[in-house]
Amino acid sequence: MLEKVVIANRGEIALRILRACRELGIKTVALHSEADRDAKYVKLADESVCIGPAQATESYLNVPAVIAAAEITDATAVHPGYGFLAENADFAERVEQSGFVFVGPRAETIRLMGDKISAIDAISAAGVPCVPGSGGALGNDPVQWLELGATIGYPVMVKAAAGGGGKGMRIVNSEVDLVNAVSLTRAEAMAAFANDSVYMEKFLEHPRHIEVQVASDEFGNAIHLGDRDCSVQRRHQKVIEEAPAPGIAAAARERISQLCVEACLRIRYRGVGTFEFLYEQGEFYFIEMNTRIQVEHPVSEMVTGVDIVKLQLMIAAGEAVPFAQSDIEIAGHAVECRINAEDPETFLPSPGQIVRYHQPGGPGIRVDSHIYNNYTVPPYYDSLIAKVVAYGVNRAEAIARMRGALQEMVIDGIQTNIPLHQTVLANKAFVDGGISVDFLNDIGVGTG
Repeated sequence: MLEKVVIANRGEIALRILRACRELGIKTVALHSEADRDAKYVKLADESVCIGPAQATESYLNVPAVIAAAEITDATAVHPGYGFLAENADFAERVEQSGFVFVGPRAETIRLMGDKISAIDAISAAGVPCVPGSGGALGNDPVQWLELGATIGYPVMVKAAAGGGGKGMRIVNSEVDLVNAVSLTRAEAMAAFANDSVYMEKFLEHPRHIEVQVASDEFGNAIHLGDRDCSVQRRHQKVIEEAPAPGIAAAARERISQLCVEACLRIRYRGVGTFEFLYEQGEFYFIEMNTRIQVEHPVSEMVTGVDIVKLQLMIAAGEAVPFAQSDIEIAGHAVECRINAEDPETFLPSPGQIVRYHQPGGPGIRVDSHIYNNYTVPPYYDSLIAKVVAYGVNRAEAIARMRGALQEMVIDGIQTNIPLHQTVLANKAFVDGGISVDFLNDIGVGTG
């Protein structure tokens, strides 16, 4: 097992990694900016290193500072969490070249999956269904763009090959707008990702967002841990997730999960990861693979009993996945609400001091959070401050328990999006299950 792990992240995921390391007997080094000096995980870690000022570009995104911190603490590995440097292939390469273990896939795998075009090529070759599209980057001939658009059928979506997080994409409803849309998306992609490669695919008008959790080691063992529904989204950002995805036929669920496992073996994937799909009219369409731990991993942990972060650390240490697919049983249902420090109407960030905090409890309730009474939420980072997870023997019980947990939860001094979650959980369409990614827009919530 790894002896000492540098946690190159912050917030709830830093604390989550620390706890997993502690259970495995691994020493921890918490990296932090000046703004996070008093964070809970910094105090709980065996060691801590300040790597720079509050701004992320000068601290959490500062690769030389992270590597230096690993060197001066004699660490053996670096865990990137999610966000920041987690899917940066150059960073993964630097970590390995510096003599440390990168807790995640190989750099070449991150590059392969980080470029949407190469990812689609690799995954389609493994038999995983993809959205009908250009099959590669668009060239420089507008006539070919128009011919392709007509072949695919409108509406289409123009997407940046290096995009992610809802950025670098544009819906085109007719050929009149296509040429301009491609040009604009290319310019935006170059500005945001330093890569102006774009591709085109069919725009699915009312899909659900379904993902499959996988884990694969270096010895040819790969498994899946079931699926999740992440269709409650605001501006392409997930708000509520649940496992398993409701209303999907068992045969279709098993087929797509097994294809993901086979794809892991084909690309020699190492670590945990997530295949993301759009699901419409009974069909799955691959959109991307996340080569890291996901924010919503707790719902999969709750229904399988598998600690995904511990599994991630074990695989990074060179161990084999310790169970077979037949050992994995999906039992019950879990729902996760992302609690953000933001105005519930305008959705503007709401940093500041938390003057009173009460964490909910009761049967089946789990809270992943780094906040505490008098904690100050800094204005420099993502607004996620907590994840509330509710587990039940079925979906109805999980939703009921989540409603109770949100009623109990108290966070005073700042604003949060708890009212948004309560609105969703009271909505009949959500309760019935199977809502699309347009759900929040359809009910007029989350449009601020």
